[in-house]
Amino acid sequence: MSVKLVTPDEVRFSYANVWEPRSINGSEKEKYSCSILIPKTATRTLALIEQKIKEALEEGKAKFNGKIPPIGSLKLPLRDGDLEREDEVYAGHYFINANANADYKPQILGPDGTPIIDRNEFYSGCYGRVSLQFYTFNVNGNRGVAAGLGNIMKTRDGENLGGAGVRAEDEFAEYIQAAPSVVATDGFGNSLGGMLS
Repeated sequence: MSVKLVTPDEVRFSYANVWEPRSINGSEKEKYSCSILIPKTATRTLALIEQKIKEALEEGKAKFNGKIPPIGSLKLPLRDGDLEREDEVYAGHYFINANANADYKPQILGPDGTPIIDRNEFYSGCYGRVSLQFYTFNVNGNRGVAAGLGNIMKTRDGENLGGAGVRAEDEFAEYIQAAPSVVATDGFGNSLGGMLS
């Protein structure tokens, strides 16, 4: 069982491995994955996530022999970027590392609801909304709640966090000149301006 939500507030995507599944932490099983950065000011989203984690624990308590363990003994998906990451991108954010099995590729939509198929249009650093599923686990002494990656809706671009190249238009912005106007001629260098009007 899992409990679903769609983030009502805008989030940011980091380590967005959403185009092809990859091995995570040396595992043989390939998955799609993404780190979801949630601003600490996004109170609606944070309250909803906390509620859904509690619901997942209640629905999945059979994995804990019918009783929910003390919260402090569990691994939970919502983590504090100020405490757990030495990365300025995570500062002022909570984050969730979510993943999906290889046969559940996330669908990615643009702001107008049109599917994004160009890999250059969605990247680590984009902003948007995401659907997540929370579920309990109890494996080899590790127990808690994990987050499954659902679908993604991009709302806007952001600074690329993936180390990809800068857009050429941005890099050469101060040197780009307006295209010269083209004047029609008769083949002998004479303007046809008056003849065409």
